Amino acid sequence: MNDAVSLTGTKRAAPAGDLRRFSGPSTSVQRVETDGIQAFYRAAGDPNAPVVLLLHGFPSSSFMFRELIPRLASDYRVIAPDLPGFGFTEVPPERKYLYSFDQLALTIEAFTRALKLDRYAIYVFDYGAPTGFRLALAHPERVTAIVSQNGNAYEEGLGDAWDPIRRYWAAPTAENRDILRQSVLTAGGTRWQYVHGVANPESVAPESYTLDTALLERSGNKEIQLDLFLDYASNVKLYPKFQEYFRKSKPPLLAIWGKNDPFFVPAGADAFRKDIPTAKIQFLNTGHFALETHVVEIASAMKDFLETNGIKRQSGEGTVSR
Repeated sequence: MNDAVSLTGTKRAAPAGDLRRFSGPSTSVQRVETDGIQAFYRAAGDPNAPVVLLLHGFPSSSFMFRELIPRLASDYRVIAPDLPGFGFTEVPPERKYLYSFDQLALTIEAFTRALKLDRYAIYVFDYGAPTGFRLALAHPERVTAIVSQNGNAYEEGLGDAWDPIRRYWAAPTAENRDILRQSVLTAGGTRWQYVHGVANPESVAPESYTLDTALLERSGNKEIQLDLFLDYASNVKLYPKFQEYFRKSKPPLLAIWGKNDPFFVPAGADAFRKDIPTAKIQFLNTGHFALETHVVEIASAMKDFLETNGIKRQSGEGTVSR
């Protein structure tokens, strides 16, 4: 990998994932009205190609996929929506939206209907995992494959960083809610999520955590996030259902994880093999937001995995052999 040259003329190492501009299909930003909201999403690729649906996590948005989308779009139709409460999706006050994971999944299901997405592989990260797994439970026939990047479905995958939120589940008091507001929902707390476990924290583009911080500061947004923290307990209760789906449907699954993630630890990736013995597991020497440092490796692993499982363009058509 080539070195990059700073404005002072001294050399510095390029990021591990090589985040320099990738020349590939252009990404468009679009909006669609669905489920009473204006859903913002990023899209690229041939409309007839197999679909890859990218589902982001907390506290990010589809912006986290900015370098992944063009790397996949030469072979796939790539769609990345912003969940309600995140990014640039707009929820009008009169919608009286209930911020729960059940509702997020219903909204994303409505989003797939609006875009006529009948079959898709899903990339699930963090909050995207319980959202995407609910889609799979409701419509297993639609999911062609799963890529889990630090997207958890097993209690052994929950790291110690969940302890303050577990206390909030056990005692949802104003005091415990405020502890999370003051510790997690801050500029420092957001940056920590991006750089913890990264060999060179300065390799993480500051636009990422800076944008997330700015969006968290929108009026009322922190209360939304605190409501979702509390409701995350509903995901843990659903883990047995998710696992049952894995056992029955046996979807092709790639778990590619930042092994230094304090929230979703490596045991959560290994656990997929209990229910899907053929699951492919790969660890990267990075943290929670693995795309910030290892987008090249993740894109390459995804393309190999999808093609191996028959999810690819054939003779110029967007057909799926599986």
